[in-house]
Amino acid sequence: MKKKLLKKFSFAVALIIGILSSQIFAQSETYTVVPGDSMWKIAVKYQIGLSELIAQNPQIKNPSLIYPGQKLTIPNIDAVKTQENEVIRLVNIERSKAGLQPLKANWELSRIARYKSQDMATKNYFSHTSPTYGSPFDMIKAFGLSYRAAGENIAAGQTSPQSVMNAWMNSSGHRQNILSPNYTEIGVGLAKNSSGKYYWTQLFRKP
Repeated sequence: MKKKLLKKFSFAVALIIGILSSQIFAQSETYTVVPGDSMWKIAVKYQIGLSELIAQNPQIKNPSLIYPGQKLTIPNIDAVKTQENEVIRLVNIERSKAGLQPLKANWELSRIARYKSQDMATKNYFSHTSPTYGSPFDMIKAFGLSYRAAGENIAAGQTSPQSVMNAWMNSSGHRQNILSPNYTEIGVGLAKNSSGKYYWTQLFRKP
């Protein structure tokens, strides 16, 4: 699935605070605020969403005001990111075989893809159109990213990066997105439902 826009749009970052899935945020670590910090800077440092950081720290009554010495709980999703990054590595291997430039990993795009996968896992559906976020294009824009070209691949049930890549590469439409010269960035999101079923989302973008 892909769509091109003739004009580049810009959107304010949407602050999306909700219930965080225990399937993703299984661990956490503690960070001590230092002078010059802001919640946004800390979120970027750890490559997590601002809304996730705020939700993990309800003791901070005003997220715009944090002070040196305060302790913040940082969601740790390194295990999930490892699998997501392996998919990105495999995508770029396939692109290299086809003589294409590698796609740059974009952690914000992976965050959006992770939300989409978690939405499918939680609400038990499999579709490019989310009952929560709408189309992939609506979702990308709602999370504050603009694009000139964008696309999405989804999959469910595969339990490893290699198996999901094999499934996508054996499907002409999904392979077309993976090997498209129109995109320059990629994000991958993984989530599991309560039964342990895997849901995968790839998002592609050209800013």
